[in-house]
Amino acid sequence: MQFEFPWPLGPADGRYVVRDAADAPPTHVLVLATLGAPERRRLRERRGRPVAPEPPPTPVPTARATVVDAEPVTRAEAERWLASAGAQEATAALALVGRAVRAHRLASGDPAAREPALTQALVVRAGHGAGELVADGRWSAARELPPPSERRRRSASLRPQERVAALLGGQDQALACEELTLRARQDLDAGRLPQAALQLRTALDAALAELETAASGSAELRRRVTELAERRPTIERLAGEALGDGLPPTAQEPLSETLLKLESALRARIAASL
Repeated sequence: MQFEFPWPLGPADGRYVVRDAADAPPTHVLVLATLGAPERRRLRERRGRPVAPEPPPTPVPTARATVVDAEPVTRAEAERWLASAGAQEATAALALVGRAVRAHRLASGDPAAREPALTQALVVRAGHGAGELVADGRWSAARELPPPSERRRRSASLRPQERVAALLGGQDQALACEELTLRARQDLDAGRLPQAALQLRTALDAALAELETAASGSAELRRRVTELAERRPTIERLAGEALGDGLPPTAQEPLSETLLKLESALRARIAASL
């Protein structure tokens, strides 16, 4: 699988061997390359240089990530895989790219490094070929996958532009729990259950505190806040287990249910405020 994104992913260009453990055999090879990077020149003038009244857009680099399966297959097997490859295979491959970005973020201490999403890719390709071919972004056979249908969650007011205007105009206030909830959603969607549990506990605590005032004027919101409070012990337990031996796959369900209810409560709060 191959992806291209309109920003540098972070890790240096090169080939990276992916293993599940140090003593495990390779599962994949990740090949990262930067395409069309503009030449950077240091400005000699201390004050910079003048620009035109309407300067042209600055060219940006494109990052290409190729995920190569380390397990060799026959040509017939490769052809069958190529014919059936779709969003599921692309999502699994992109998880390895996200793993590399997280490793870069930790290694470099750069919190701005962001994990890519499938809907952000300029192009997604599936293909097969000899090892050296695919490592260089070339194929014996390949096809471009259609753009994924972005999962749309109902916004609180179903008019996101209206809330953007309200936030920028000082008519509405963003809550800390909103950002924390988004981070929990990202972790849960990526299958990072321990991180999702820890993030969700923090988001839930913030929401219970921040929604208390808003709930005073809405019976529906008070009901939702009460439901969230009832789920607090379960999330606290899962967050504690996440710091121990980790979480089993069965933790997915209570985490997902609680997060959905938290997102629903935030939507109800915003809908009532606009």
